[in-house]
Amino acid sequence: MRVLCFLALLTLPLPLPALAEASATSTPAQSLPAITVSTVEIRDLRDVVLASGLIEAVEQVQVAPLIEGQPIEALLADVGDTVSAGQTLARLSNSTLTLQKAQLVASLAAAKAQIAQSEAQLTETQSSAAEAQRVSDRTAALRKQGAASQAAADQAQAAAVSASARVAVATQTLEATRAQLALVDAQLANLDLQLARTDVKAPFAGQITARNAQLGAIASASGKPMFTLIRDGALELRADVAEGDLARLTPGLTASLNLVSGATADGATVRLVEPSIDPVTRLGHIRITLSDTAQIRAGMFAEASVLVRETKAAAVPVTAVSNRNGITTVMVVEAGIVREQPVTTGIRDGAWVEISQGLTAGQTVVTKAGAFVRDGDHIAPIAASN
Repeated sequence: MRVLCFLALLTLPLPLPALAEASATSTPAQSLPAITVSTVEIRDLRDVVLASGLIEAVEQVQVAPLIEGQPIEALLADVGDTVSAGQTLARLSNSTLTLQKAQLVASLAAAKAQIAQSEAQLTETQSSAAEAQRVSDRTAALRKQGAASQAAADQAQAAAVSASARVAVATQTLEATRAQLALVDAQLANLDLQLARTDVKAPFAGQITARNAQLGAIASASGKPMFTLIRDGALELRADVAEGDLARLTPGLTASLNLVSGATADGATVRLVEPSIDPVTRLGHIRITLSDTAQIRAGMFAEASVLVRETKAAAVPVTAVSNRNGITTVMVVEAGIVREQPVTTGIRDGAWVEISQGLTAGQTVVTKAGAFVRDGDHIAPIAASN
């Protein structure tokens, strides 16, 4: 009987005040949307500019023969060799030049003999001219005393003038033979220079990247260079940069490289920011000098990350920031209520963005600012998993 009475009580409807109280305590908790939120953190942020391009030589040197018309008789270097400045890379035939030098040496000896003969003739004519002048002077004195005829005096004077003329001729002849000797000397020096140039030498130290020379071919400076080398083995990345990032870059900034092979290279430095921009692609160009080239080859494609600035600052996930009507904002959560907060952003590093003004560390923001929330909304915040 008591059980039946209890069941009857359960079936009776609750009073209206009790229903209202139950509804007031349960409905808000069930209707609040669950929204993921993140905490404003102090993080290490890096402002990085991305660039990509090809690895090229800082300075490429082309080695051509300094004399032409001589066949190549020896090749002493090949592609991949590292050579020093002044090292002989190839040797040209010198048989023709050696024969020409022998002829010039004989001409030099003949010129020297001619000079000796001209000097002797000059001495003889000078002696004869002096004797003729003395005879002329004596005859002129005797003519004044009446002891010699006028004809004798005139004859002696003519002989003196003739002897003086022979001295002038002998002097000119000696000068001509000396000039001939100087000419042969110059020709011989030029031939010695050509003989030295039959050894094709590296003008700078570096690594040979190409060799066009072939044994037996006639050396010529008008064709392809005999050798091509990278001066001092120095390589650089010539990279393309977005027009908007170019103004942020300056020489001296450090960079790290990622190669297609998977290798990396740190310690690279921006050497040059080119002043012009490609009018077609709207890309700027920079040159990054590499410090470690052990795994790097000319012609490789590489991506560079240039570090512009590094700082420790308050940051939020990139998704927490939105831009509405040109104003950058985040949705701050305080006591379960969403409030729109204008902010000033800075460095964007991966999935995080710097907040330079508007927020402080420890505040809570909606992780996805545009995710179904508006200013003044009540939410049930759920912490994001990092």
